[in-house]
Amino acid sequence: MSRHLHIICLNVPYPVDYGGVFDLYYKLPALQEQDIKIHLHCFEYGRGEQPELNKYCEEVHYYRRKKWFSALSLKYPYIVSSRSSKALRKRLLEDDYPILMEGVHCTFLLNDASFKNRKCFVRLHNVEFIYYQHLFESTTSVFKKAYLKWESKMLEKYEKRIAPIATFLPVTEKDGDVYRKLGCKACTFLPLFLPQWRVNNIEGKGTFCLYHGDLSVAENEKAATWLLERVLVHLNIPFVIAGKDPSERLKELVHGKNNVCLIANPGQTEMQDLIAKAHVNILPSYNATGVKLKLINALFNGRYCIVNEASVLGSGLEAACNIASNETAFKSTIKSLYNTPFPPEQLEIRRQLLDKLFNNTLNAVRLIEIIWK
Repeated sequence: MSRHLHIICLNVPYPVDYGGVFDLYYKLPALQEQDIKIHLHCFEYGRGEQPELNKYCEEVHYYRRKKWFSALSLKYPYIVSSRSSKALRKRLLEDDYPILMEGVHCTFLLNDASFKNRKCFVRLHNVEFIYYQHLFESTTSVFKKAYLKWESKMLEKYEKRIAPIATFLPVTEKDGDVYRKLGCKACTFLPLFLPQWRVNNIEGKGTFCLYHGDLSVAENEKAATWLLERVLVHLNIPFVIAGKDPSERLKELVHGKNNVCLIANPGQTEMQDLIAKAHVNILPSYNATGVKLKLINALFNGRYCIVNEASVLGSGLEAACNIASNETAFKSTIKSLYNTPFPPEQLEIRRQLLDKLFNNTLNAVRLIEIIWK
């Protein structure tokens, strides 16, 4: 008997050109290989309809995400209220297939009595109210700070409300622990779905240190700025910052520094080449929720990775990283590792850890067992 599954996506998961859609996209072929019939529902706001998704799904539907003026609510966070749709509700009520909601963003229908007895599952990419609090702390815009603080408070109330009424699938054990404290009775850790990466046989010595990420995100700009101003300022080591849409302020900080290079908007191939050629990937984070895809990418495809506790907390990746707790520790670790060839035994540690944890086939089977147990 065929097994059918509705998946509601917070965005169109193709092309796979930013970290937030990796798990959404690579889950589709993994489930299709297990003969799951996928009915995909995407909220679209700028990425357009993508025929590529039809390869993995029985059907694909698109819904326009609501604008501010039509999504304002005193009951729901904006990321949730802007993804409500009467057309989606109508389609989902035409059958009784299980529903996988990709992110808290897509959980509006958990509040609808018509879905009270429906099998609903929520993929938890972050603990959103904590994530938005960190965004609030990182941004300098007065308007953005006001919005992010309000959204964080709304999300905290909302996430407490929905925690007991669905099965949640967090990407880290730590996020699962937070949801259990919020009252979640069904919470199962499920690793990210990724490209078919295998640990690259990169040994020896790279030629520079690298920080990479979406530089249009305030938290990532804050991390890059901290590295420039507090960590690498007195180290005569080549340093590359690479990522999407760096601000004029970040460009000015880099200007005139002989040992620093800023690469704006590198293509996917160029970014992977930078990760492979770097000797040290330096990836501090101010946000301890979710899992950092850029770190996983660097562990599969690069040499040394230096992180702080927030980058790896609850991820299971600690053994593959060098952890530094403050500015002084980052400096000393960078100096030590930059002059140390990357040893082959580190590759074996990563293989043992990553190839098992991020196995799309095994994780698809786990997901199926959770839904149809």
